[in-house]
Amino acid sequence: MTSHAFRASILHYLDDPRLQGESAREYFEDGLLLIENGRIAALGPYSDLIKTLDSHITVEDYSGHLIMPGFIDLHTHYPQTEMIAAYGRQLLEWLNTYTFPTERKFADKDYAKAIATFFVDELLRNGTTTAMVFGTVHKQSVDALFEVAQAQDMRLLAGKVMMDRNAPDFLTDTAQSAYDDSAELIERWHEKGRLHYAVTPRFAPTSTPEQLQKAGQLLQDYPGVYLQSHLAENRDELAWVATLFPNARDYLDAYEQFGLLGPKSIYAHGIHLSEHACQRLADSGTVLAHCPTSNLFLGSGLFDMERMHAQGVRFAIGTDVGAGTSFSMFQTLGDAYKIQQLQSVSLAPDQSFYLATLGGARALSLETHLGNFLPGKEADFVVINLKSTPLMAFRTGTCQTLNEVLFVLSMLGDDRLIEATYILGSKAYQREN
Repeated sequence: MTSHAFRASILHYLDDPRLQGESAREYFEDGLLLIENGRIAALGPYSDLIKTLDSHITVEDYSGHLIMPGFIDLHTHYPQTEMIAAYGRQLLEWLNTYTFPTERKFADKDYAKAIATFFVDELLRNGTTTAMVFGTVHKQSVDALFEVAQAQDMRLLAGKVMMDRNAPDFLTDTAQSAYDDSAELIERWHEKGRLHYAVTPRFAPTSTPEQLQKAGQLLQDYPGVYLQSHLAENRDELAWVATLFPNARDYLDAYEQFGLLGPKSIYAHGIHLSEHACQRLADSGTVLAHCPTSNLFLGSGLFDMERMHAQGVRFAIGTDVGAGTSFSMFQTLGDAYKIQQLQSVSLAPDQSFYLATLGGARALSLETHLGNFLPGKEADFVVINLKSTPLMAFRTGTCQTLNEVLFVLSMLGDDRLIEATYILGSKAYQREN
């Protein structure tokens, strides 16, 4: 048995702060986290827990730093890494101008492997230890990503894009080939180590009803796989869906009629939804991925958290790189706060960091594996340097409460805050000072 311990200020969430207030979190100003064989063995005050450790156990001293569970990114596109911050389009034109030409390159497995390596390194550098990721239409793009993630022992979810219309010929498949390629990838990768497969129709306008039916068939034929797609991001997109699916009662129904809702179905955005659609999402347990930096960048609209809470819709946070403008969960949470402010709601810092950790794990139905530091869970965590920049050191030094510190992190933070990232208790990233 390999055992090691970490001393720092330690914060994690046991429940949703909206429901339990500050009792939803557990915080040790001087804490000790004990890891055994890559899993959480114990957590408590340093002064108490240190007395129980065997003398051979090494203690890594991060005093003055903050340890939290690794961040969970509910929605991102690794092939769009190289086109992050591409100028000046809204969604549909942006896809045609930037996204599709970029994704063409992923027919080359070596190219895909190089971008996947950079992408995973960026996740780790930003403290993200679990992500749900789009590949491209090419199955080798998913092989490349899973190979890189597996080498890091990351818990990662991904899938091959299904797209058989309204896209360039060099990026389209067919309903049957999408099924066959996805099935092959599922059998090769799903639940191999810490990897999960997600059936991935890009969004309703780029899939025929026949292809969406095949996506539903995959969910039936391979119980336990996930589904990821996009929903109600842009008003022009809504109008387009209405013409393409004239028999659907709304955008959501374009998926619903093919059996694509459920607790393991994650749809990015969900901005422009009717009350009835929200209720159907809630009743089915379907999850939304709120992507604030992307929604602002593309001018898509404002996600209404209060409405989702009121109707019982499950959601957490995604970066949506490359329409999203940062890999950093701190910057993503900062924009989430601003979006709620524009709707006269102040997003509490506890709620933000819950959504990025335990809330994300619950959204992915992975809370038995990760999301906090309960004994037996996988030891994915980040070490946050509260003095990472002169401004951060100055500003956190003036804070009187933990809530103030957390809010400052979400407003001023970026990748420089991450001192180290650990996967299963082993260091996967160390900041170079």
